[in-house]
Amino acid sequence: MAHKKVYLVSLGCPKNQVDSEVMMGLLLREGWTPAEGPEEADLIVVNTCAFLQEAVSEAVETILEMAELRREGASLVVAGCLPQRYGEEVAKELPEVDFWLGPGDIPKLPQLLRRRRGFFVGDPNAFLYDRHSPRVLFNNPFVAYVKIAEGCSHRCTFCIIPRLRGKYRSRAPEDVLEEVRALAAQGVQEVVLVAQDTTAYGRNLGLEGGLEALLRRLLEVPGYRWLRFLYTYPHPQDLPQGLLELLAEGGRLVPYLDLPIQHVSDEVLERMQRRTSGKDIRGLVETLKARWPQIALRATVMVGFPGEGEGEFRELMDFVAWAEFSHLGVFRFSAEEGTEAAKMADQVPPEVAEERYRRLMELQQGISWRKNLEWIGREVEVLVEGATEEGQPVGRTPFQAPEIDGVTIVEGPGEPGEVIPVEITEAGPYDLRGRSKLSR
Repeated sequence: MAHKKVYLVSLGCPKNQVDSEVMMGLLLREGWTPAEGPEEADLIVVNTCAFLQEAVSEAVETILEMAELRREGASLVVAGCLPQRYGEEVAKELPEVDFWLGPGDIPKLPQLLRRRRGFFVGDPNAFLYDRHSPRVLFNNPFVAYVKIAEGCSHRCTFCIIPRLRGKYRSRAPEDVLEEVRALAAQGVQEVVLVAQDTTAYGRNLGLEGGLEALLRRLLEVPGYRWLRFLYTYPHPQDLPQGLLELLAEGGRLVPYLDLPIQHVSDEVLERMQRRTSGKDIRGLVETLKARWPQIALRATVMVGFPGEGEGEFRELMDFVAWAEFSHLGVFRFSAEEGTEAAKMADQVPPEVAEERYRRLMELQQGISWRKNLEWIGREVEVLVEGATEEGQPVGRTPFQAPEIDGVTIVEGPGEPGEVIPVEITEAGPYDLRGRSKLSR
C-alpha cells in the first residue's frame, strides 16, 4: 500500500476543508502518499459541497473532470454533501464514480477502499471529528480551521444544512483545547474556530459560558498568535456583553465579528424563519459601533428571497449604507429542492436578484474602500503567509479573515509564518499595501 498515491480535491467552505484534511490524514496513516496531480494518482477523492445549486454544478463538473484525468485502474471516491443530499440517485447519474461516502461515514474510508465499488451514505449525525482524528493541513501551514461543532439545529426555510449535516453537536472543550495545543506545536499561527453557528457552542452539552468560556481557555494555550471565530448567529442574546468585551480587548483574540444577518426586513426575516428581527439586528450593530468601534464587522446578506420587493431591498440597502461593514458577502437566493422557501409564492426573477446583487456590491465596494483608506499611516500587525510573484511578502491583518477578505502586500522584510509590524501606505477596496517596520 505504501507506494499508492492519493489526490484529493476539497470543495466548499472551511468546515468541509476540515473533513477533507481528516480524510487525507486517515489515508496517509494507512500508507497512502499524496500525488501532485490526478493523472499520477491511484485514488482520487472529491469532497463535495451541495449547499446551493451552484455548488452542486461545481461538484459535478469536478467529478467529471477527475474521471477524465484519472489513469487506468485508479479509483474515484466522491464524499460529502452531494451523496448525502441526492442519495443513490446521483450514483446512477454518475457511474464513473467507484465509491460514494457521506459526511457521517468519513472514518470508514480506508476500509471501504478494500471493496471494488459501493455507496456508503448513512446517518450524518454518526461522525464528529476529535483531536484523535488524523489531519493534514491544506493550503497554508500557518492557519488552521478548527470545527468546534457539527450540524445545525436552526430551521431556516432556505437551508438544507440540517438534512445534510444532522443536528447541532458540540465537541467537548477539552478536546478542542488539545487539538489547538497540537496545532500550535506544529507552527500554526492563526486558529480559526468554525461551525454552522459558533455562538451555539456548548448549548447541546449544557455547558456554562458556551463560546466565551471556550475562548478564554483557548487564549491560555501558548504557541500561536491569533484566534478568530466565524459564523455567529446575529441575535443579541447569542452575543452577550462578556463575549463582546473579550473580543474588543484585541490581542490574540482578533477584534473581528462575522454576522450572517441575511436581511433586515421583518417580513423577509419572518419568511426565512430567522430568530431575529430588523430591530434586533439594528440594535446589535448600533451597540457594536457605539461601544466597540475597534471590532471589524463582516456581514452576509441574501437578495432575491421570495417576497422581497423593491421596498424590502431598499430597506436592506439603507441598512448597509448606515452600518458601514468592513466586509460584506452577498448571496443571491437559490430555490433549493426540499426547502420551504423553494415552494413559496412571490419568487423573485433571477434577473432581478442579479441586479440587486450588483447594486448592493457596488454600494459596499465604496464603503470598504473608504474604511480601508482610514488605515493609511497606521501601523498594524500582518501575518505573512507567502510572497507575490515579485517576491514581496503577502499576508493579512487581524481584520482580514483568510480566503474571504482581502490581503496586505508588504514592502520590506517578512518571512512566511511571522507576524510583523507594517505601516499601511496604500488602500484599495479589498487589498492593502504597507511598509514592513522590521529593522533587519
